[in-house]
Amino acid sequence: MLESSGALVDHAITLDAERRAIIQRVEEIKARRNTVTQTVAQRKRAGEDAESLVAEGRALGDEIDALQMHLSSTEEELSAVVLQIPNVPLADVPAGGEENNVVVRTWGTPRAVDGVVPHWDIGAKLGLFDLERGAKISGSGFIVYRGVGARLVRALMNLMLDTHTREHGYQETWVPAVVNRASMIGTAQFPKFEDEQYGLRDEELFLIPTAEVPLTNLYRDEIIPESDLPRTFTAYSPCFRREAGAHGKDTRGLLRVHQFDKVELVRYAHPDRSLDEHEMITAHAERILQLLELPYRVLLLAAGDTGFASAKTYDLEAFAPGVGKWLEVSSSSNFTDFQGRRANIRFRPTAGGKPRFIHTLNASGLAFPRIIAAILEQHQNADGTVRVPSALEPYFGASVIK
Repeated sequence: MLESSGALVDHAITLDAERRAIIQRVEEIKARRNTVTQTVAQRKRAGEDAESLVAEGRALGDEIDALQMHLSSTEEELSAVVLQIPNVPLADVPAGGEENNVVVRTWGTPRAVDGVVPHWDIGAKLGLFDLERGAKISGSGFIVYRGVGARLVRALMNLMLDTHTREHGYQETWVPAVVNRASMIGTAQFPKFEDEQYGLRDEELFLIPTAEVPLTNLYRDEIIPESDLPRTFTAYSPCFRREAGAHGKDTRGLLRVHQFDKVELVRYAHPDRSLDEHEMITAHAERILQLLELPYRVLLLAAGDTGFASAKTYDLEAFAPGVGKWLEVSSSSNFTDFQGRRANIRFRPTAGGKPRFIHTLNASGLAFPRIIAAILEQHQNADGTVRVPSALEPYFGASVIK
């Protein structure tokens, strides 16, 4: 596999030129073969010898067959190379790596870290989750929520889904937790991140890393009317990722796990409006943090820290005073037409003309484990209980976790 994006693009250009040259050569030979075929017929009707032309026709056919095989292998290699080329950052995305990320706004006042108990300690004391037995039955990075901990997960799911459907107008969707290879390619999990996914043995099916995959692929290989844009979807799902806990980073508690719960937001947008819709979907994710009364900041990621498929990404980070860190709880991305092209999702312009590729956007709205960690640390009381944010109370059924 080639290493740099520039080398990949150069290789793709070379392969495409080779493909075009083969196609042109095939057309030239086919034209010559047609001429030979017509001449052979004329000679036979006239009773003349045509063996040399018949032999030439066979040779031309063999050459066409060889070129077609070469064309097929070239196109296969070209497709593989193109799938490795990342999206192009938008003009307002800062250059550089993580150190060039920009804080564009903040909300709320982070609590002082002094005296705040880390979420894994207070969670264990309150009996909210059982990390040891989760590891016993599944392995490290898997969580068992128990009692009021399980109720907290269910309350968060209902609050998020109700907010996104009732306030923000998303269509609630319940999606499969497994998808096929074409779906993973469509959202760019494959081929680049294939090693990080869980697959089902002996089947070409994969556990979803996010509901973005099935939601974005709902209309793969379809053309929708322009009047239907934007189309917006939200879904709760479990999410599965092998890379959790890599290199020993943030492996304690709920910060980095192999399976987690998340409510996802996906929008199909008109290309002319995707920039505005990116701000909108980001605000929708922020709304949940505000309802949960969690101080947060919004980062515009620099190009080197932006994901493979994204043209522009905002990260939402909630502050967790018990661990003294800003925790990423949502990533909001505008993919422009990158996923639309890979999944072949187009819209038909109302004014006529050729179908165009849609722009896709997604945001976590939100991911549960780090949200739970932030709630347990930001809202904990001196007596070891945790205050439930007022917006969550009707779903949780109590004002205090104890």
